[in-house]
Amino acid sequence: MNLKDYIASIPDYPSKGIVFRDISPLMADGEAYRAATKQIVDYAQEKEIDMVVGPEARGFIVGCPVAFELGVGFAPVRKPGKLPRKTISVSYDLEYGSDTLTLHEDAIKPGQKVLICDDLLATGGTIKATIELVEKLGGVVVGCAFLIELQDLHGRDKIEGYDMLTLMEY
Repeated sequence: MNLKDYIASIPDYPSKGIVFRDISPLMADGEAYRAATKQIVDYAQEKEIDMVVGPEARGFIVGCPVAFELGVGFAPVRKPGKLPRKTISVSYDLEYGSDTLTLHEDAIKPGQKVLICDDLLATGGTIKATIELVEKLGGVVVGCAFLIELQDLHGRDKIEGYDMLTLMEY
């Protein structure tokens, strides 16, 4: 199955010159969604992971079915003020400004093997911050899995040294 057949490319969205890669058609097709999830599950099984972590919001869409299939937990990474209990945070730079991500302080136990899942690897800032959150809690990031990698944005460079799976590259 060619998963790229289930990705809609929208030119000039959200701004001129950008081609938005929409995963909605993939999620809407049960067979394609299952095939993508299975590929990530197969990758994760080799890593013997204990926990899946995903940044909001599409990391939930990718990571939750993977965690379910593996029979392990899922921990959400969110913007400040979105998690109800005590959190840790990491701030990171964007092209214009900065952003912050949070994780419950008890989400990861020291030594747990963690797989980070998201829909897209672009510039790598969100994933690098997510890795920092996991490692602050003593977790071991054993892999990162993405549906799509935008190669021209060089996000891979920001997370160099971490094992990675991407199902599609643009």
